[in-house]
Amino acid sequence: MRKSTVIFIVLGILMSFQGFAQREYSTKSKKAIKHFEEALKYYSARSNRAALDLLDKAIKADDKFVEAYTVSGDCYSDLGELDKAIWNYQKVIELDPEFMATTYKQLADVQFRSGDYEGSIPNYEAFLTKKRVNPKLKELAERTLDNARFGAVAKKKPVPFEPVNLGENINSAEYEYFPVLTADEQTLVFTRNSRRNGGLDLQEDFYVSVADEGKWLPAMNLGEPINTDDNEGAQTITADGKQLFFIGCNRKTGLGSCDIYRSLRNGKTWARPENLGSPVNSSKWESQPSVSSDGKTLYFVSNRNGGLGGMDIWVTHLAPNGEWTVPRNLGDVINTPYAEETPFIHPDGKTLYFTSNGHLGMGEKDIYMSRMDSTGNWSTPKNLGYPINTWNDEQGLFVAASGENAYFSSDREGGYGKLDLYSFKLYQEARPAKVTYVKGKVKDKVTGKPLAAKFELIDLETGETVLESSSDPINGAFLVTLPVDHDYALNVSKNEYLFYSDHFSLDKDYDLSKPYRMDVDMQPIKYGEKVVLKNIFFETASYALLPESRVELDKLVAFMNNNPSISIEIGGHTDNVGKPEDNQLLSENRSRSVRSYLIEKNISEKRIQYKGYGEEQPIDTNETPEGRANNRRTEFKVLESE
Repeated sequence: MRKSTVIFIVLGILMSFQGFAQREYSTKSKKAIKHFEEALKYYSARSNRAALDLLDKAIKADDKFVEAYTVSGDCYSDLGELDKAIWNYQKVIELDPEFMATTYKQLADVQFRSGDYEGSIPNYEAFLTKKRVNPKLKELAERTLDNARFGAVAKKKPVPFEPVNLGENINSAEYEYFPVLTADEQTLVFTRNSRRNGGLDLQEDFYVSVADEGKWLPAMNLGEPINTDDNEGAQTITADGKQLFFIGCNRKTGLGSCDIYRSLRNGKTWARPENLGSPVNSSKWESQPSVSSDGKTLYFVSNRNGGLGGMDIWVTHLAPNGEWTVPRNLGDVINTPYAEETPFIHPDGKTLYFTSNGHLGMGEKDIYMSRMDSTGNWSTPKNLGYPINTWNDEQGLFVAASGENAYFSSDREGGYGKLDLYSFKLYQEARPAKVTYVKGKVKDKVTGKPLAAKFELIDLETGETVLESSSDPINGAFLVTLPVDHDYALNVSKNEYLFYSDHFSLDKDYDLSKPYRMDVDMQPIKYGEKVVLKNIFFETASYALLPESRVELDKLVAFMNNNPSISIEIGGHTDNVGKPEDNQLLSENRSRSVRSYLIEKNISEKRIQYKGYGEEQPIDTNETPEGRANNRRTEFKVLESE
């Protein structure tokens, strides 16, 4: 139940008790009445302990004083002493079942808040049978009754959940929350809210820790220019750890009360954060961003105009011109008239986790998941179940790229401070689609110097470019996440270098504990240098190009257009299976097919020679299937360069 709802009910009770002077109490004891009316004054001033002392005296004067038990229940409910509140409300019903209809709802609400879903159900049902009840209270009771029935079933069917504290190198005596990790789960960034100015103020800053042989090293303040004297929080990071989005509130550069900011990292250095500006930020409240693994889709929470409720989840995309699109509301499958918050989009790009108090759940806020289908529609959100969700207020969830490990914050017993970070193994049904990550470095083949190069990953089946990014200019590193059960082409390009191509398969049985390692050596453009076109494919024993070859061929077209002074030779090669004369002819025809494609794309035929080498120039053994596959290749050689 919302705190505002509790206050509404309590004020309603108080108003009814204000008329006690004009009505007959359930007691004739003047002493009990005197104590009770004095207690009401303290209760109206929110001095619950003082009110309870007087109510105890009233009950001692007459142990059947129904009104005194009712207000005692209200006091204990406000104080969070739920067992005592339940006892007092039950006493009221025991003494006079028809005394006040709202007592049944108050009792049910407290039982619900304590996790006694089954116990609350008959009391909600009893309240709803009463006549002349407040319509708003009736609506609340009907909604919470649905949640109670759901909670009663969920509690009998618990899901696997064994949280592990991340330890003293991460957690402190203060508040730690909003954990996010890079795809390799080697870098953890989180928010810590700690005391400053002699303990007078709370300061939110980002901290970072790296893993060393399975253990987290002591967390360090992320420092300037990210952390400032203002508060920073609710951060999200791209899979490669190179882009950080976070919230800054009440800043001079802000458009509203809270805005989304972004900082980019080169090597180990973070750039000064910049406000994302309009249309992402508005005069309203924008917060809790979650970025896709490639940094091109951003989910966030806002109370901006056009939503379905107080807080809704919105999405924006990074357009080819570098501008963010006008945010779109995720719609009524995800959002409700209540509050949806802390979205997290998994690196699979289609599994969304979020919190809500508007969907069927077990308490204040629960964690849900939804999957986006191939048409962009979201599935009906699924409650993650008990005991991940309880009658308490559950906050957001971060699920690692592997889909196995989940991270969250909790104030559960046994922690180091007020709010600690925990991890747990996410049960199978709540896991996202399988993804792994490809990790490597780009460097100059001759000097070994790290390079900032553009790379693209293409789904060979669909020809769709699933990711575009660049390697780090300081260390040449790159890290990207990819769904398994696909064949991918990798193309890497940089001015003054020959482009690089490769392909690899991530089948459905790929071992996610072993990320794909791919280091790229870029060859400077030089006369006589050769490049194997690893993503050129032909029909077996044929020179007909397969459709998936177009991606690679178009890269070669772009290379020729970007280097107009270069001429090339297309070379065709085969393995030694079959007759040499047949292999020679096949290799010539295949190289000619590639040349024809380039000419069709308006590359001058004077710049393209072709030649078949048959089986004469193997680069691997012909004694194994793998070796023969390497020998069956198409390559180009630089003939002229200025």
